[in-house]
Amino acid sequence: MALLTTERIPPQRGDSRQQIVVLHGLGDSMDGWRWLPEELDLPEVGYLMVNAPDPYYGGFSWYDLSGESGPGIRRSRAALTDLLDAQRAAGYPSESTILLGFSQGCLMTLDVGFRYPHRLAGLVGISGYVWDPEELLRSLPPVGRQQAVLFTHGTLDPLIPLGPVREQVQQLKAAGLDLEWREFEKAHTVAGREEIAVLREFIVRRLAPTRPA
Repeated sequence: MALLTTERIPPQRGDSRQQIVVLHGLGDSMDGWRWLPEELDLPEVGYLMVNAPDPYYGGFSWYDLSGESGPGIRRSRAALTDLLDAQRAAGYPSESTILLGFSQGCLMTLDVGFRYPHRLAGLVGISGYVWDPEELLRSLPPVGRQQAVLFTHGTLDPLIPLGPVREQVQQLKAAGLDLEWREFEKAHTVAGREEIAVLREFIVRRLAPTRPA
């Protein structure tokens, strides 16, 4: 089983079990996303930062891009599923957990999140794509159609062109999946405060049902 390195960043205020599990992109690491808690400004939410299993030019990768991606994706899927199960066992409810990923991490977020047998608070995918949408739809558990997703992408992305990803999104939405799609005038990155505001609004909305009255 792939070994995932994790680090918990506790809430700045209170002892909430709400959390965001953060999956980085190719060649990056959890260190590349340490800015996120400050930008999202959600002091009652904790974070679980995750490093992908494979070393890659000073960072890490979730799967191999040079050959067949499938084996690495399936291996990382199993490792992340185990991680989410471990979080449940440790007292972090799935319905209070947001899974968020960028690029390769976006692909893993959607791949794992739609297949996970428990409802998560939400899935946030940024600047990625869906690996084998047909197989994903065939393997959905019943709760998969209840997973709420925010998927964002850049109209100027040179690494993962917008058009094919937009078609994948249309295919998933036509199959009845609960998916919000937002396009930004950006390359392969996060579109600053404009996109952060959209991410934050979705996260707050999805975590609201689990906040104490």
